[in-house]
Amino acid sequence: MDALLLQARLRHPSSKKVDTTSSSLLILQVDQRRFESLHRKIPPKYHDLGIHYLEPKTPMRYLSLLTVAAGALLSGCNEPSSENGGSTKAPVKKARIELASFAPTTLNVIGEQIAWIADELEKVSGGDVELEVFNPGALVGPLEILPAVSEGKVDAGYGASGFWIGMIPAAPIFTSVPFGPDSSEFLAWLFQGNGMDLYQEMYDQADFNVKVLVCSMIPPETSGWFAKEITSPQDLNNLKMRFFGLGGKVMGKLGVSVSVPPVGEIFPSLEKGVLDATEYALPSVDASQGFYKIVKYNYFPGWHQQSSAFELLINKDVWNRLSASQQAQIESVCKAGIVHSIAYSEGIQAEAIQTNIDQHGVNVKMWSPEMLDLFRTTWEEVVEEQTSKDAFFNKVWEDLKAFRAEYATWSNRAYIR
Repeated sequence: MDALLLQARLRHPSSKKVDTTSSSLLILQVDQRRFESLHRKIPPKYHDLGIHYLEPKTPMRYLSLLTVAAGALLSGCNEPSSENGGSTKAPVKKARIELASFAPTTLNVIGEQIAWIADELEKVSGGDVELEVFNPGALVGPLEILPAVSEGKVDAGYGASGFWIGMIPAAPIFTSVPFGPDSSEFLAWLFQGNGMDLYQEMYDQADFNVKVLVCSMIPPETSGWFAKEITSPQDLNNLKMRFFGLGGKVMGKLGVSVSVPPVGEIFPSLEKGVLDATEYALPSVDASQGFYKIVKYNYFPGWHQQSSAFELLINKDVWNRLSASQQAQIESVCKAGIVHSIAYSEGIQAEAIQTNIDQHGVNVKMWSPEMLDLFRTTWEEVVEEQTSKDAFFNKVWEDLKAFRAEYATWSNRAYIR
């Protein structure tokens, strides 16, 4: 059967000539029987289109437009329309999400990040998704975020999974791992490996009604602020120190009395002698908290947190009420947030270190090879204990270990060490 070509285009008022090269030209190939049916389906807004019949031996330059044009015209034919020819798509219901943050939005890098995400989400969604951020204590305390979000007391929360170590032993793995992957390798495991699936599985099997997303990541932290130089393991014994996550397990085995107060309590605790030492975050973040005023010895490298991920938790019922496009907007902004947080935080640390040295009298020290070996061997003991005690910790650890072994095939050859 001979084919008919329906050629339709928006006509220029001043011309009746068919412009065969214009990108506004729409061409659709149909058979004889379908043409009349298709023509009846064209909505009123297409009635001013020119319709032309082309001979079967139409040059290929016409036919090359078929793929794009057919989709465009058919989608127009199938789209519901109002009497005046406009679209009748249902308007998106705007979503307002109240979020409890574990850090104040003024806190360098870490708190600033969730404020950046909220602003970016409003722009990306055109105002359809509003993330209203509340500082610590305004809705719930930092250590109450996970259960509060799960129970629906708050819509969402921003923090770090390492805080939930008392409820879920494997949780700190998804924040940071001692002697663990840098940001690139960590992201590869999370998004290309099984990391994000295991992350969600962890909360699901622990009966927390939350959707988890990674929305921020920072580079290596400093590994501590001390009142005096640390030259041997004996110097750590009976030290009262704030130390986060799995690194805290290591320090505990070395005789340190470990606690994890939230950021707002660290400086007062140092000032009152409740703490002798602390680790918290990046040099720029620590400087913003004024630790250098009390403890003058700052140690590197941050063996305990070579990279750190921060999570956005959303109550699952709240998440499921969002449209697919709103969910995609949140996921996209979170991934943009990872890029933003890495670039921003990497770019300002050198200045922070130099300022600490030049203006604040900080002694910036490097751990000796012997101390780093001690931290590593003690970490291996912690891993053995944790994997034997908790099945899910073992599951996650074995997956991460296998991924890292495979990743090394690439990284050991690709990167200059």
